[in-house]
Amino acid sequence: MTPELTLYAAQLQTLLDRVCQVVEGLDGAQLNWRPPVAEANSVYVIATHTLGNAEAWVLGIACGQAVERDRPAEFCSSGADAAPIVDRARDLQRRIGEALRALPDGALDNINEIPAHLSSAPRRVSGREALIQVIEHASNHLGHIDLTRDLALASAKG
Repeated sequence: MTPELTLYAAQLQTLLDRVCQVVEGLDGAQLNWRPPVAEANSVYVIATHTLGNAEAWVLGIACGQAVERDRPAEFCSSGADAAPIVDRARDLQRRIGEALRALPDGALDNINEIPAHLSSAPRRVSGREALIQVIEHASNHLGHIDLTRDLALASAKG
């Protein structure tokens, strides 16, 4: 793996580890709690969406694997505990590591069409742009998860 791919892989692994860390230990009520503002999302929704985006953009777009994604369903997700999120994140870490190690030299320069079912805004991007998008997207949503988690915990103390 090139030094550049190694860097992206390490960053993605760290971000997925962080998703696991912020959801572990939360109960169903805390995971599914939504801030009292229009269209606010729960920790469970944001984490599920973050993982869906990572799978679509890394595996589907940057690595060219067949990936199915139901983006609207991500925003309706809920769960009794964090286990499904943690399990999915750990599986995704493994699959991303394998896929990035298998990329041939120059693959990050390839321009890929983003299928409509993988993104809300289909367009053409390089493999490099796809990886950067995932890192930026996950970083932003981790901030949302942290804040929503804190608010859910404070609300429970009420």
